[in-house]
Amino acid sequence: MGNAAAGDSAAELLLRAAALVPPAHYALAALLLACAFLYRFLELHLIGDLLRGLRGGRVALTFHPASHVYHRVASKCRSLHGRQLYTVRDGGTIALDWLLASDCEEEDVGFCDGVISRDDSTPLVVVIPGLTSDSTAAYVKHLVFSMASKGWNVVVGNHRGLGGISITSDCFYNAGWTEDFREIVNYLHQKYPQAPLFAVGTSIGANILVKYLGEEGEGTPVAGAVSICSPWDLLVTNRFIQRKLVQRCYDKALAIGLKGYAKLHQPVLARLANWEDIRKSRSIREFDRHATCVVAKYETVDTFYRRCSSANYISNVSVPLLCISALDDPLCTREAIPWDECRANKNIVLATAPNGGHLAFFQGLTAGKLWWVGAVSEFLLALHDSPCMHRQKAQEHSLHTSLESSIDKSPYVNFMEDGMVTAVTNDDANNSDSDNPISNEMELRNGMVGVQQDGIATEIQNECDGNRSQENVTPAQGPVGSQEQPKQNIDKIQDAIAPVKISINQLIRSQGRSVWLLTYIAFVTSWPFLGALGFILFRKKFRNSLPAKRGSVRDLANVKLLWRGRDGSGSTHGYPH
Repeated sequence: MGNAAAGDSAAELLLRAAALVPPAHYALAALLLACAFLYRFLELHLIGDLLRGLRGGRVALTFHPASHVYHRVASKCRSLHGRQLYTVRDGGTIALDWLLASDCEEEDVGFCDGVISRDDSTPLVVVIPGLTSDSTAAYVKHLVFSMASKGWNVVVGNHRGLGGISITSDCFYNAGWTEDFREIVNYLHQKYPQAPLFAVGTSIGANILVKYLGEEGEGTPVAGAVSICSPWDLLVTNRFIQRKLVQRCYDKALAIGLKGYAKLHQPVLARLANWEDIRKSRSIREFDRHATCVVAKYETVDTFYRRCSSANYISNVSVPLLCISALDDPLCTREAIPWDECRANKNIVLATAPNGGHLAFFQGLTAGKLWWVGAVSEFLLALHDSPCMHRQKAQEHSLHTSLESSIDKSPYVNFMEDGMVTAVTNDDANNSDSDNPISNEMELRNGMVGVQQDGIATEIQNECDGNRSQENVTPAQGPVGSQEQPKQNIDKIQDAIAPVKISINQLIRSQGRSVWLLTYIAFVTSWPFLGALGFILFRKKFRNSLPAKRGSVRDLANVKLLWRGRDGSGSTHGYPH
């Protein structure tokens, strides 16, 4: 036996030792491995919470060192009723669900238009839900009741086709569609001008909100905003949810939700796109290819993702903005978070928590509260009590569509026929066309030149008489070699350029920062007119001062032509050749 045992290999000895272990121990080990796998697969963090005493993970803040929004605001932060149907310009219908501060504890109170006084200064919060979500979503209710209980009025701007409302136009919402929110904001600001206006966006709604703020810049009436779990970069996010098994499960689940949304509006969508391709979509990307890109007229899915990513608009955000994201978000990956862009903008504070998932951040063992809801309330309350609230410029910002180009932005400098310089803005055009208040097209006689001046247009008033136009100046008649002719020509030229001089002086007083640029523009656009004017004035003088030899040859040629025309023979009849 001893020899036999000595001849056994190491593998055989290991197997014999393993056979001595009770089967119950193996079952326990398998159970532990399965639990560990599921813990990581489902991205749970219960053990970490227990080790930290259920205090949650530390929130990291990213902000500009000189940010007043952080030092004065963020650093201080420790079931709906009523419905209003709003019709947008293209005929689409949006459901606005209201909850007022005065009614947050009452039930079955119907909404009636005008319940809020026009002079009411109670802060108003506009909420933008996430993808396929509306005012019935649990996280939306948490936020709305939290803000209403603190004395604020809240309105949820449901996406088109959600909240039980049918699609009434050929336009559907998407991750980059900011026009509906723009109309809602301007409508609320005009209807309740004394109420400070704030906005909160969640998930896709956060992407829409940040993109809108970047598009509007200083022109938005929004005083402050909060972004919750924004995807930031749609292309990166789409790549991420197709990478791992658990993310692909989320991808399919969201695609099912999108197809359910499409099913509600099949008659309209089937007329605009291929319904069978939409029905067979198994991912968000496939749905966007067959539905979103076709309806919104994007060339490719990647083009849609790139153009609609809110990360491209962060640098132009001009209102205090708190951005909350979870590093373990299974949908909106940390890889898409624009850390440097947020750090470079003094108006943005980026708060990242190690755990929280997507729109979760549950608190307590029963998950009865959402941490981000409390953070939103604290931030907005602190912002409202601080001098950091954004205030719209005195000049109202004109509505514009996503199809506008940057050259269509005011101010413009117009050189009129009489040589005067005036500034023309989009607002001037809007005021002159009451039937189309958002028109951006202006017909000018001599064209426009775009000038950037911090986005503020100033109208320049001219003080010179428009009757002094010299475009139709004719050369003075008089004897050749008259001594009065040069003086008269000079006086006429000076009269012609006098309006330009006066306008430039006016520009120097009111537009000192851009005077050299405007002087250059005036010179470049005026020299063809002055050159033509000089040519007309001095043409006769130049003609009469030509060399005598050239004049004698011309006169002799004229005599020959006249003589030949008398008899057609060409004979000189005694005249010398």
